Amino acid sequence: MEQSKISDIVIVGGGTAGWMTAAAMAKVLRGKYRIRLIESDEISTVGVGEATIPMINLFNRLLDLDEDDFMRKTQATFKLGIQFVNWGKLGDRYIHGFGTIGQEQGTVDFHQYWLKQYLAGKAADLDHYSINTAACHMNKFMRAQPNLQNSPLSQIAHAYHFDAALYAKFLREFSEERGVERIEGKITEVVLRPADGHVAAVMLESGQRVEGELFIDCSGFRALLIEGALKTGYEDWSHWLPCDRALAVPCASTGELTPYTRSTARSAGWQWRIPLQHRIGNGHVYSSKFMSDDEATSILLANLDGEPLASPRPIKFLTGKRKQAWNKNVVAIGLASGFLEPLESTSIHLIQMGIAHLLTYFPAAGLDAADVAQYNHVMDLEYEWARDFIILHYKATERDDSPFWNYCRTMEVPASLQQKMDLYRSNGRLYRTGDELFTKVSWLQVMHGQRIRPQSYHPLVDLVAEDEIAAYLSEVEEVISACVEAMPKHADFIAQFCAAKKVEKI
Repeated sequence: MEQSKISDIVIVGGGTAGWMTAAAMAKVLRGKYRIRLIESDEISTVGVGEATIPMINLFNRLLDLDEDDFMRKTQATFKLGIQFVNWGKLGDRYIHGFGTIGQEQGTVDFHQYWLKQYLAGKAADLDHYSINTAACHMNKFMRAQPNLQNSPLSQIAHAYHFDAALYAKFLREFSEERGVERIEGKITEVVLRPADGHVAAVMLESGQRVEGELFIDCSGFRALLIEGALKTGYEDWSHWLPCDRALAVPCASTGELTPYTRSTARSAGWQWRIPLQHRIGNGHVYSSKFMSDDEATSILLANLDGEPLASPRPIKFLTGKRKQAWNKNVVAIGLASGFLEPLESTSIHLIQMGIAHLLTYFPAAGLDAADVAQYNHVMDLEYEWARDFIILHYKATERDDSPFWNYCRTMEVPASLQQKMDLYRSNGRLYRTGDELFTKVSWLQVMHGQRIRPQSYHPLVDLVAEDEIAAYLSEVEEVISACVEAMPKHADFIAQFCAAKKVEKI
């Protein structure tokens, strides 16, 4: 016997979260469920989630998207990593590149062999041993070549920069073609069932009543259902991540098209730079306790590559997460479920994982408490993993030039993060828990890039003669350099395969 299934799914809110959810469900549920999405043209979305990490490729494959078509329609560029400027110390610069570092062939991780030589002053810096970071320095790009199994060219890992509004439009078209019904309107009331407090329906300004069995709250910071109606509660992480404001502004493109996001630390936060085909996305994330809005605006506008194309748009937020992402018959996805500043481009990833875990624990007509509890557990982990990695950037610094950085440098951090930092400081050891988002290579690049230095290295490195290690490192560096030399420029690759139509006005 088939179990009775949910018949009505209602997504509240559009934007990136709403239309990613709609697109994934339309694809996976194969038209067997009624899916409706409610959004209002009068309510703007945050729309700054323009940078991604390689996990987005799993989502695109789920939808069977053509990458070149997707990039043309979203004015996208490729992303090989993130450049961090002034984080460890004023004047510092490093790249957190995607993919691998070195070539594993020894008893211990590659970085341990490198670490022995580096601590002795006999090895180049870390970014010489990653094809992603080496390509970033040269503004080169190509897709991975899986047929070249023994070459670094098979290890290239990429993500994207894209226009968030165009991405939502792209996914809306995808979703509607597969049966998702869009309802235009503002929600004025959420109707709860008296018997159990579940959401029965939402009322629109027009008087229309939209009933459903499973509601997905993608209403952004407003969190209309999960918080406004169900009073779920919020876990505040601002004592670890004190930034609570952002300003976003596009500017005209200038200079060479870079295949990486740039994050530049300022006196009370940081500034992002995201290169698209038709413009550059910029923003300043800062703490209102340490900087005024006027000063933040001035810093942002003074550090643009080109002419601003709009007035800076202010965004207020509180870093943290909802105490339950799934409460009763409401699942919150995107900003409704929590917010972590986009320092490591995790915003869209957390949307993606919210969708993926919901499909894993997708309910029948009667919600099972065990499924709901497990969903909340795995989403808590997703947020905490991303949280710790972002906090690392603030904690691991030698900056003492402002009250903000003095606070960050001296603050206590979660025990889970402190354990990772202590382990690396001892003998350069790294570990990854289960399906934790960021790999050991990611932790290595940020800790090293921000001046954390181990006292020593793994003792089993000494099983290999030093001249063999030197030759090994030299070969890796030379092969990567030769591969990058053969790669085309990022701009040339886009022009050949996925150039978007020129935009006259933004």
